[in-house]
Amino acid sequence: MKKTTTPLAVSAVLFDLDGTLLDTLPDLHAAASAMLRDLGRPPLPEAATRSYVGRGIPNLVKRVLAGSLDVADDATLPPQEALDSFRAHYARENGRQVRPYPGVIDGLKELKAKGLPLGVITNKAQAFTLPLLELMGLSAYFDVVVSGDLLPRQKPDPMALIWACGRLDVSPTDTLFIGDSVNDFLAGRAAGCHVFLLPYGYNEGRDVQELACDAIVPTIDYVAQLITHRNK
Repeated sequence: MKKTTTPLAVSAVLFDLDGTLLDTLPDLHAAASAMLRDLGRPPLPEAATRSYVGRGIPNLVKRVLAGSLDVADDATLPPQEALDSFRAHYARENGRQVRPYPGVIDGLKELKAKGLPLGVITNKAQAFTLPLLELMGLSAYFDVVVSGDLLPRQKPDPMALIWACGRLDVSPTDTLFIGDSVNDFLAGRAAGCHVFLLPYGYNEGRDVQELACDAIVPTIDYVAQLITHRNK
């Protein structure tokens, strides 16, 4: 594992949500399974759903229906019936089985104690993101939350990261972005941020070791030990 022990001075820390701060897979899989039942289709194993997470709900629905990762790259939308079904079931499931990953709460506390502004950058829609953060007791830690339907473009585009840095009045080059996937890596690199990745999340079936990030770190509280607050 490519760890770093070198202290890093930054002006802010941004986080991905699903697979980074929270293990949301059980709820997403439950909603996907219920959608497939509504459509009279057989269920998928949870491992398949895991590999499809990371590009927002419309792309998750497309991938579940197609049984393929590749459909996320075309411009078509999933059938409205399927999308409506998934959203209805996910509204019921959202937060039911979710847990913060080990070290998340302690890490967020430590980073806030250092005076660092924190933010969340997620492709999840705001209607699901904000209630989930509130339910998990995480809302108070974050100074900015950018959900997937707030701006015209989502990760892996860097728009959301650059926008969040603007809201926090920090430079992307002085900002650390922490995620778990190739989409997080691409967005962070394109924005000019430092990028740390975690090995335990949802990376579309890929190994984060393949990605040329600044470090692969085991937990958020481990990261907090390495970070200092850069004075403006």
